[in-house]
Amino acid sequence: MCRVLAYVGPDLPLESLLLTPDNSLINQTLDPELHPLLQLAGWGFGAWSDGFVRPDDPLVYRRPVAAFYDDNAEGIIPSLQASTLLAHVRAAGYDAGAVLADENCHPFRMDGTPWIMAQNGALPHWKQLQRVLLPHCDDRFLGQMRGTTDTEFLYVLLLSLLDGDGVDDVQRAFEQLLRVCHEAMTELDLVALTKMKIGLVTKDRVIGVNYGFGHDGETEMDQDWRELREHDAGTDEHSLSMVLEPMYLLTGRNFDDYEGSYDVDVTPPDEATSAIFASEPLTEQSDDWTELAFGQLVSIERSGSGLQVSMRDLDMSV
Repeated sequence: MCRVLAYVGPDLPLESLLLTPDNSLINQTLDPELHPLLQLAGWGFGAWSDGFVRPDDPLVYRRPVAAFYDDNAEGIIPSLQASTLLAHVRAAGYDAGAVLADENCHPFRMDGTPWIMAQNGALPHWKQLQRVLLPHCDDRFLGQMRGTTDTEFLYVLLLSLLDGDGVDDVQRAFEQLLRVCHEAMTELDLVALTKMKIGLVTKDRVIGVNYGFGHDGETEMDQDWRELREHDAGTDEHSLSMVLEPMYLLTGRNFDDYEGSYDVDVTPPDEATSAIFASEPLTEQSDDWTELAFGQLVSIERSGSGLQVSMRDLDMSV
């Protein structure tokens, strides 16, 4: 599946986040640690900085080529810095049905909302599910859809369910998103394994969510994802491991002292000035990373020179 990276903290050169580390997001296109497939279907990022002419609006860049083939990356990225970032490399099925276009690359951005979104996951049968889900969608956002991906449709659906931008509002919208998707699958007899590992980002804020359904639509599962991963690729057990595996959070200070890596002076969240939310640990000391388990939401907000970080269990009753 895809890879997601979000950052919030003091302004940093974008190349420190996307290019120079040995295991940078661009290098993960070829060599992700925790997933066997390549991410060759495109990439993109959205970034905010007080140094931009429009500091409250994200600069969004997307291209439908493998990140390491993008000849613009090394020309554009070294000139930019960001205090908030959401970046993504896209995996898609290796078949003629995968549409490679700017409009299908993450992150997605629409007018009328401060949020952009990227996902490591999939909503099976999403085109058929629209028969039930479209009444939940606000025409303001539905009319802005340009691509052919489940993630863009989930973005529309989430924005339509969002009633306010506080963390409680966002949590309720994510919980409602899960319920309406499950109801649609049940009504149309299309229940299937569903993985939704989502980054929702606006200036100085990162919301990360890790949830979904099992093969039979269940949301309460106690299997060990590492043990499941030992099964052969393509088996139900291996596929379930992809749903249950955690996302990861690193908090610390003095990121800029460790040029060319994702290292920081690791601190507890209440002492940190910066945070990274990612699909896999990006430093050699993986124990420094806090796991966002299946069924959890993390909220990271920059406040002055520090961060406010909270992790919450989602209500996944369906």
